[in-house]
Amino acid sequence: MKSINFRPLPLMLALLLLIPVLVIPNAAQSRPQKSESTKGDGKKNQRPTEEELKKREEERRREEEERNAIVDTEVERVKTEVVGIDAVVINKKTGAIIGGLKKGNFAIFEDGKQQTISSFSSAESPITVTLLLEFSRWTEIFGSAAGGRFEPGTYEVIRPVAYFLSRFIKPPNDYASVVAFDMRPTPITDFTNDPNRLRATIDLLLRNQPAFRENNLWDALKFTLVGGRGDTVVLENSRERYSDYSGMQDLKAPRKAIILVASGIDTFSKINYSDARKIVQEAGVPIYIISTGNLFFKKYEGYLGPTDSISGMPGRLTFLQAQNAMNTIAKESGGAHFPMTFESEVPDILQNINAELRNQYNLTYDLDSPRVPGKRYKLEVKVDVDGDGVFDDKTYVVQHRPFYVPSAPAPAKKPSK
Repeated sequence: MKSINFRPLPLMLALLLLIPVLVIPNAAQSRPQKSESTKGDGKKNQRPTEEELKKREEERRREEEERNAIVDTEVERVKTEVVGIDAVVINKKTGAIIGGLKKGNFAIFEDGKQQTISSFSSAESPITVTLLLEFSRWTEIFGSAAGGRFEPGTYEVIRPVAYFLSRFIKPPNDYASVVAFDMRPTPITDFTNDPNRLRATIDLLLRNQPAFRENNLWDALKFTLVGGRGDTVVLENSRERYSDYSGMQDLKAPRKAIILVASGIDTFSKINYSDARKIVQEAGVPIYIISTGNLFFKKYEGYLGPTDSISGMPGRLTFLQAQNAMNTIAKESGGAHFPMTFESEVPDILQNINAELRNQYNLTYDLDSPRVPGKRYKLEVKVDVDGDGVFDDKTYVVQHRPFYVPSAPAPAKKPSK
């Protein structure tokens, strides 16, 4: 006889599911109803105020403008080039430097057209100076006329450098570097205002003697102005023989200058005098020149030939050309030339250089249109000291660089692979 399996569980579950419906048919209505919230004074659909209507209209207009806006993915960049001029006002009769002038006392002219001065500063600012000195066998020979048998001839160029570093470079804001050159420029110290480092620089020059006879002046001047690859800094004792340097024209400093102590005689630089002039005009860095060898020329002029001898001794014409070149370089840079004959002149010369650096007026104007690279634009700064509307050209001279030469834009760098 077969057994019958009785399965009551599904039937019982079905009955249980029917119980709530049968017993409590209105269970959903037993929950409390939420009261409708009211705004303002309790009235529904309250009329918006005039301010709310205006706000909604502005929001609607803004959304519509955003939907209709045209997105321009290209950004136009406007570059404004600025020309800076360092100017010193000097009384022609007394040589006194005039300070305390205002922006309204000056006017700038480019190729005869007056420019609008966009910025002006006259407060005394820290100075950053590179002292570039000739340190060769010719330096030793030329300087022997001043020191005779009692001191090395190199003292003629070392003395002005030592005097300026010890008297006029004041920490913490002034900085100075020293570069010596013969057949190539050699940095002795990078920019510093540490008295111990400056003293070590002078001691190094005093202990050493020149090794070569060549005076590659124009190469050294180019190196100091625009930079390049040269010997590593001597006082850093680096294991590397060469380093890359930036020039003074790229240095970001409020008042910067080069003090050149040299005879002005160049032997065989890679660049010539015309190239050096162009570099000086483009750099816009004032160069203050203390020319040496003048006592030697005055003492032995009668013994020198008109031109250079077979032994290499410079002739009279070479000395005269050197003086003319120093005059031109100083003038076209906006600096000054001080021919030095006796060592007693050194303090006054350096005092004048320091005073001019500390009392420069910094003037700038914006270019309204691009200028032709390499073309010389004549600059002229006029001053009206008493403010009567008439320029005081007869009484005062404004010392500044006479040209602005735009440099060609740097070539675009190739993307690295």
